Amino acid sequence: MVNSENDGDASLKLLLEAHGSKISIAELELLVEGQLAAPENVDPDCWMALVASDPADELCVALRSFMAFRKGKASQTTTTPEERITALRTELHRRELGGFLVPLSDEHQSEFPPKRAQRLAWLTDFTGSAGIAVILKDKAALFVDGRYTLQVREQADPALYEFCSISDNPPGSWIAKNGPKGCRIGFDPWLHTKTGLAQLEEKCRPAQIELIETESNPLDAVWEDQPPAPLAPVWPHPVEIAGRSAEEKIAETAATVGGYGAKAAVLTAPDSIAWLLNIRGGDLPNTPVALGFAILNASGSVELFMDDRKLTPAALEVLGEKVSLRPIDEFGLALATLGAADASVLVAPTSAPVWLSRQLDASGAQIIAKDDPCVLPKACKNSVEIQGVRNAHIRDGAALCKFLAWLSKEGSTGDVTEMSAVDRLYGFRAGGENFKGLSFETISGAGPNGAVVHYRVTPETDRRLEPGSIYLVDSGAQYLDGTTDVTRTVAIGTPTDEMRDRFTRVLKGHAAIATARFPIGTSGGQLDSLARQPLWDIGLDFEHGTGHGVGAYLGVHEGPHRIAKRSADVPLQLGMIVSNEPGYYKAGAFGIRIENLEVVRTAQNDGGKEDGCEMLQFEALTLTPIDLALVDAEIMTKEEIEWLNKYHARVRSTIGPLVDSETAEWIEEATRLLTFPNRT
Repeated sequence: MVNSENDGDASLKLLLEAHGSKISIAELELLVEGQLAAPENVDPDCWMALVASDPADELCVALRSFMAFRKGKASQTTTTPEERITALRTELHRRELGGFLVPLSDEHQSEFPPKRAQRLAWLTDFTGSAGIAVILKDKAALFVDGRYTLQVREQADPALYEFCSISDNPPGSWIAKNGPKGCRIGFDPWLHTKTGLAQLEEKCRPAQIELIETESNPLDAVWEDQPPAPLAPVWPHPVEIAGRSAEEKIAETAATVGGYGAKAAVLTAPDSIAWLLNIRGGDLPNTPVALGFAILNASGSVELFMDDRKLTPAALEVLGEKVSLRPIDEFGLALATLGAADASVLVAPTSAPVWLSRQLDASGAQIIAKDDPCVLPKACKNSVEIQGVRNAHIRDGAALCKFLAWLSKEGSTGDVTEMSAVDRLYGFRAGGENFKGLSFETISGAGPNGAVVHYRVTPETDRRLEPGSIYLVDSGAQYLDGTTDVTRTVAIGTPTDEMRDRFTRVLKGHAAIATARFPIGTSGGQLDSLARQPLWDIGLDFEHGTGHGVGAYLGVHEGPHRIAKRSADVPLQLGMIVSNEPGYYKAGAFGIRIENLEVVRTAQNDGGKEDGCEMLQFEALTLTPIDLALVDAEIMTKEEIEWLNKYHARVRSTIGPLVDSETAEWIEEATRLLTFPNRT
């Protein structure tokens, strides 16, 4: 029996030594703190591979106990948003700064930053995936896009922040109007890109407001219980699933770098590094990547700057001779070395931190401003990846059909809430092969909550599903062979005529994208209006983009392509995966969105060519019924109905044989033939 903490540590030390582990108790403590700072893994014991190569049950039990004890000891200070902003202003005054910029981003421009980097959420309580706060001495503003106009008002304190549209009243314009003349506003150079900072400086300069680079982040100085950097395990991604070896990718991408006249490229995006080296991690929520930096040399070698404590023996083995592992704190030295050699270095101005560019400038390097060389080849999935993604969507479709079949029986009883629905859907997915977790936190919106585009249910907002309402569920999963993202809007009981009309118009827009044929060179921006036209016809629209790129067991949001009104000029290419998700939202009433993932493929008819022009089209990857109770066939064309029937037939034939008999019966009914109405 263990009588004290010291006795327990001594016993654990003996177990570690017996398993050949050289880690000390102090080092184990730090490793566990890093695990607690990382998102929870579906395998809670996976981190033990960093301690011992093959831990026996006795050691696993001891390590679980050690983890639980450290988790219980972790302190968590409770402060109010007012206390936090006051503390930050005090620190700014000490540093002789008149203000400070607090973006959502981390050093890697991650959409879902790790706990340590969630500064915007800590300061303001706003938890959306896009935003920035500007803190001045006597006022502050919080800027969000159209997806979060409702959410920001529910989470952040209007007594502390003015809420602004990041497009209609961008931060730079607000600062120029509200900042005192000659004001010095600080920014963390690790958290802003060169492009983004230049836009802010352009707006501030006429008002004689100066943006000052801070040596350290003043917010970090007042965040007393800020978590450490995450230390989730890094694993090799099998070439049988990746479709290409890391050696092939490195050689090809290095050639691209050399083709630009650069000696090296600096990679700051974790998903680029994961793709290039065929590794996956767990440092970020819902995204299987490891935080770090890399320098890809045109000669074909790679320097990886990453905490070696999180690399499993299997990952170390596959990195091979072309990849040299270096501590993160040597990253600046490596940049200085490039500068000393007067090297030309490729840096992505829209994604790399401005700190990086300034380091290279100061050391004498010649910067070549080009996009991350991994982004485009990563977006164009190879045939092995595409088949893996198809397989993942089939399993995901089976899970979602089980959920929707359950919902069809239980949804109108009054016993189902948004949170209980989330839990039930997770349970169906978790039982599937290769399941690695969610690709984002499920959006489960009943009634008026569905009108909040990126709504996140909490115990305080949890709402029951009620007859006569609409329920919107936007969810996705990470599988070892693919990433999914699907939205279905479901009638609970009998929908109103208005609900059916709006749903059908969204469906018509979805069908227009799904059936589009377009020549090579067409961008998502050129297709976007197809999804909006049925709503435009009656004076309506939706604020978000129609589609975003999706990775292959990587980020659920991936560039460079998208379907949107603005900034969507990248041509769609073979193998790209993109969402198709038009919507409609009536504030305080209901929300509608229909989302499938589509992969770009060669058009089937006439060999994909018309008059000598090679044509492309989409193939739906998502296989889940669309609620026919919300469809008004009277406003659909014959072609739209035929498309829906064909899609449902594919769902029925593919998913039906994979589920239990009760779910299969539900699928038969849910995908029944929709007939074209007789019109006179």
